[in-house]
Amino acid sequence: MISVNDFKTGLTIEVDGDLFTVVDFQHVKPGKGAAFVRSKLKNLRNGNTVERTFRAGENVSRAHIENRQMQYLYASGKEHTFMDTESFDQINLEDKQIKWELNFLKENMNIHIMSYQGEILGINLPNSVELKVIETEPGIKGNTAQGATKSAKVETGLNVHVPLFINEGDVLLIDTREGQYISRA
Repeated sequence: MISVNDFKTGLTIEVDGDLFTVVDFQHVKPGKGAAFVRSKLKNLRNGNTVERTFRAGENVSRAHIENRQMQYLYASGKEHTFMDTESFDQINLEDKQIKWELNFLKENMNIHIMSYQGEILGINLPNSVELKVIETEPGIKGNTAQGATKSAKVETGLNVHVPLFINEGDVLLIDTREGQYISRA
């Protein structure tokens, strides 16, 4: 058990039989009444974000999430195969389990699989990945203020807004949390 007073961003907890990770929290001490903790929690099973208020000092169960390093091997229809880098065991995940992450996955890429008591919850990607631009229109110089962008399609099929100087064949560093261009690699 852990007290809600000890919440930290990224902490995984179990509340009412569901697994959550703490996205944001705020300790509130009103002038009248008891103190409480207002939190924003992300459900690890379905991805929904909920806001929940706890009384100060209330205890919740801490969930111990196991992270195993695995390698993405290939896609077969709507299933994607991953291999444990230590035991060489293979598991399959469906498209719907890793919908957002598919925008960044390349074959032979190393990632971490999250599981809780044998149940696979999803995958953790690195904060940024290198992806090659396969399609973009040429940049046209003109009367632009600063920060003009255009759309570029990368090798995984993701469309990203990039600066005008990016060309086809360039390798870009893409943020996996927001799906945004960071820089050229």
